[in-house]
Amino acid sequence: MNVVIVGAGVAGLAIGWRLRQAGAEVTILERTQPAQAATWAAAGMIAVAGEMGAAQSPEAGFGHRSAALWPDFAHEIEDASGQQIGYRKSGALFVARTAPELAAFDSWNGVERLDAATARTREPMLADAIAGALWAPDEAQVDSRALGQALAAAFVRAGGVLSANEAAVRFDVRDGIALALHTPFHRYEADAFVIAAGAWSSSLGGLPEGTLPQVRPVKGELIAIRPKTAKALPHEVVWGNQVYLVPRGDRLLIGATMVEAGFDTRVTDEAANWLAARAIGLMPSLATWEVVERWAGLRPAAADGLPVLGRTNVDRLFLASGQFRNGILFAPAVADAVSKMVLGQGGEIPTFDPRRF
Repeated sequence: MNVVIVGAGVAGLAIGWRLRQAGAEVTILERTQPAQAATWAAAGMIAVAGEMGAAQSPEAGFGHRSAALWPDFAHEIEDASGQQIGYRKSGALFVARTAPELAAFDSWNGVERLDAATARTREPMLADAIAGALWAPDEAQVDSRALGQALAAAFVRAGGVLSANEAAVRFDVRDGIALALHTPFHRYEADAFVIAAGAWSSSLGGLPEGTLPQVRPVKGELIAIRPKTAKALPHEVVWGNQVYLVPRGDRLLIGATMVEAGFDTRVTDEAANWLAARAIGLMPSLATWEVVERWAGLRPAAADGLPVLGRTNVDRLFLASGQFRNGILFAPAVADAVSKMVLGQGGEIPTFDPRRF
């Protein structure tokens, strides 16, 4: 079987790798460089509790299944690529600054409730004026930038073809069947095509109207700060005051804003100042730390906020997009589900079916 994938982010690379492991011939086309868009910009949290809370929904169930796949997925990537991706189950602390915020945690399961004093014992940098916290020991994280590089290496080592700086432009469709995909350089014929182009997934030409649901970009800005003198960082991810703080090496990542600004990825002083102020409100001593990096990424969001995974109404054409804030969390489950659909070994996920629109 010959498969062409559009997009070399975490989803496209992971799907391509799984397909290649199953014996398919796989080419991945990437408009810029592999894993340099939303994957590179992500903070790398594998955060079921942080993103899903107490929700009992198909999306939450998918998140829980994917989180359970992550330890073996990470180990397999490192073995296949020879590169470390920084996966660790560090846990997460969810801080409530007020009594109403704390009460909102009442329905959460699988977490430990901490009073204010106990929370500050666990994380001494927390402000005095907090009401309490939750401790979620199963939350994890991965270095998303290292993950993207390692997945690309694993895919190529497995015999996949990765073509950077080659943008997909339009499909050839005849009688409702996708026959070929054009780039500025080549015409690719294949038995199946997978669009995994993140926020750009709706932009391909040559398809009948309504084939692809609208996937829009939602901009997220982040900053990284570092203490001016040697100082221990928090061990765990900390959520609170509308931001999250992720320890990564000698830096603390702070994210993230959500703005619908089209495909604009410029960083702004307004966003950086807002992130810093929120983080300082949570941990006052961060006021003396210095900002060492600012960046932005575009999350792919469907109209209903849910992933779009599976067959389209054009035969041989599949879609893997719309992961919104959960691209890293969902990666192993997306790879397994979509690769099996392409190979005819797995059924659709009705809640995420691209044809639901």
